[in-house]
Amino acid sequence: MPTYTALQEADTNVYNALMGEMKRQKEGVELIPSENYVSPAVMETMGTVFNNKYSEGYPGKRYYGGQEYTDCVESIAIERATKLFRCEHANVQPHAGAPANVALYFALLEPGDTVMGMDLSHGGHLTHGHPVTYITKIFNFVRYKMKNVETGEIDYDAMREVALKEKPKIILAGFSAYPRELDYARMQAIATEVGAYTVADMAHIAGMIAGGALRNPFDDGFDIITTTTHKSLRGPRGGMILSRELELGRKIDKSVFPGFQGGPIMQMVAAKAVAFGEALKPEFKDYAHQIIKNAKAMAQHFMENGARLITNGTDNHMMLLDCVTSWNITGQEAETLFDRIGVTLNKNMIADDPRKPMDPSGIRFGTPAITTRGMKEDDMVTLANFMLQAVEKRTDDAAIEKLHEEVKAFCLQFPVPGIPS
Repeated sequence: MPTYTALQEADTNVYNALMGEMKRQKEGVELIPSENYVSPAVMETMGTVFNNKYSEGYPGKRYYGGQEYTDCVESIAIERATKLFRCEHANVQPHAGAPANVALYFALLEPGDTVMGMDLSHGGHLTHGHPVTYITKIFNFVRYKMKNVETGEIDYDAMREVALKEKPKIILAGFSAYPRELDYARMQAIATEVGAYTVADMAHIAGMIAGGALRNPFDDGFDIITTTTHKSLRGPRGGMILSRELELGRKIDKSVFPGFQGGPIMQMVAAKAVAFGEALKPEFKDYAHQIIKNAKAMAQHFMENGARLITNGTDNHMMLLDCVTSWNITGQEAETLFDRIGVTLNKNMIADDPRKPMDPSGIRFGTPAITTRGMKEDDMVTLANFMLQAVEKRTDDAAIEKLHEEVKAFCLQFPVPGIPS
């Protein structure tokens, strides 16, 4: 384990913040569905001398010399990524998920072209066409929604009607707050009918796809997958674009570099290679399936205790809970309350939410990080009960403090990778 002695000597303020964050992670519960813990090997790789090297270009085609070992680690990352997701091409250079999506748009579209993505209020992502993003000034975005909020069923008939009318060049599957699985085959059929590319943004669920716990969009004919490499995939913070066929991959390479970003962050590329190697091991499959088992167990316990979950459950790692209907508090109030007992999650809008994004009706939470710590279904019931007790006793400061101590004692039973016990 790192000792951080050099940091302690050089910068006490940053060192103290680091120690505080390690303590917070160790003693608390991380339920934000987009967060996770990397292995000690991935963490170690992010702090290596690959940080010192500029590597603009691609393996074998760099703009600077001295690339023998950077070419090596990037090639390893590419080889492992294509094996993991069963595709022909991978670009592992995007610095994050949002830049990966933007680079993808510029690879396939001309200004004014249309993209169809999930409406943010029904679970979509900012980069799928929310008006606050600059990308909407360049491309035209149309949206699809759920047909039935109680089940999470997407309105595929309406999607087809809009696609026939608007002729999108990309039909985009993916989400940031949707607890069910999409029908990729049906989306592919609509795309084929209108001559669109199919793109899946699997940032949240990449680990479960890699581990065989959720369906791989490539198996239903999708052209491209974009993703982050952290979240359920348990790699370093970064992005990646995968192509089912090599020819599309070449277009994407040109769009990522030199079209959209400069040189790759090589210590992160090396860490991606390590994480992909871990994801190819049999034990990763067990982890991927356990994420969903845990989420289903937690969702069921909340519903049995009167909480309203959007779509009445989950098929993946994520739950979206209507706090106003369930507990007569807002999502912001719930987030603050759970922080007080050491449970971290995020406020989130629910479908057609009448409230504002910074003070919404719901909360979003999920199970990847706690699954990495080794928690199982029975532990989900324990965690849910902590949260339900916090809601019940929210006006009793002494009771909340007692709950916080109980949460801390519970968490210390489950080590965080890379943090000393």
